[in-house]
Amino acid sequence: MKTSVFLQEDGDTPKNRVWSFLIVHSEYDYSMKDIARFSKVGYTTLKELWKEFREKKIIIMTREVGKAKMYKLNTENLVVQRFIEYYWAVVSAAVKRENGVDGKKEYVHSSLSQDLPVSATHFLS
Repeated sequence: MKTSVFLQEDGDTPKNRVWSFLIVHSEYDYSMKDIARFSKVGYTTLKELWKEFREKKIIIMTREVGKAKMYKLNTENLVVQRFIEYYWAVVSAAVKRENGVDGKKEYVHSSLSQDLPVSATHFLS
């Protein structure tokens, strides 16, 4: 299975998989079942992580669809903002290293100077 650059660099753990999924797909909301499926984390494992994520206000519930509660990354939380910066810095450093780019010029993701959310689509523009 192919993993993301972030997971290769920082470790392929369930928590990192959930963080990675929520950051890359931060403009949408998802049910816990979908987050578990798309981040390839067991639902029981996600429920354990979810306790911490809720306590630290890393995620917020956006709406209810039938019985399902929909969640997304809480981009107004300072810890989340810093982790997003860290995430993209790790990805950027790994890509530069892979491509042999001199890392002296500091890359700042364009969305960090604007309002969040950050997603992979911002890299493509």
